[in-house]
Amino acid sequence: MKFSKKDLLLYAVTDRYWLNGRKLYDDVKDAILGGATLVQLREKNLSHDEFKCEALEIQALCKNFNVPFIINDDVELAREINADGIHVGQSDMEAGNVRALIGNDKILGVSVRTQQEAIIAESKGANYLGAGAVFHTGSKSDAVDITHEALKQICESVKIPVVAIGGITAQNLVELKDSGIAGIAVISAIFAQENIRKAAENLRDLSQKYFA
Repeated sequence: MKFSKKDLLLYAVTDRYWLNGRKLYDDVKDAILGGATLVQLREKNLSHDEFKCEALEIQALCKNFNVPFIINDDVELAREINADGIHVGQSDMEAGNVRALIGNDKILGVSVRTQQEAIIAESKGANYLGAGAVFHTGSKSDAVDITHEALKQICESVKIPVVAIGGITAQNLVELKDSGIAGIAVISAIFAQENIRKAAENLRDLSQKYFA
């Protein structure tokens, strides 16, 4: 799939914690209908077979809407199902090794917190960076906050697009408007909301206003 900066405008990261009896497929569909421009499937507690089954369902959904589909961390699964790309953190497989495994036609995203990490990730073949946490977040227990000045410096230090992540809401995203980011990556701001489609629509409108 052809990847561009605009695909990062509203980057939806899944979390089954918020399902409350619903199906993840339906929640992701609502997010896409509301304007999510990219979907990352993030699972920490499923077996490989369960993760694969779920991934194939969500992958088909994303394909129907022409929305890039990214697997979090699991390079083996991303290759197995021919996902559009993979996102890895600093403690996961090294970016250069991931690029060697997935080839040059797949999307590679890397989480960063510093300029040095950003520059290295770009040099190793990353297509985009996820920088954060830009606000305090409860979605990732290991997330370390970065200042908005550090976020701006990361954006200025690389040529590839940067998406901000961590504690972003419809109320605080305006604080990121001059940072240079291509968009926002959110979990609870979409998937914890009572009306997922409406929440995504609102975030998409705000992101268009401040980051497009």
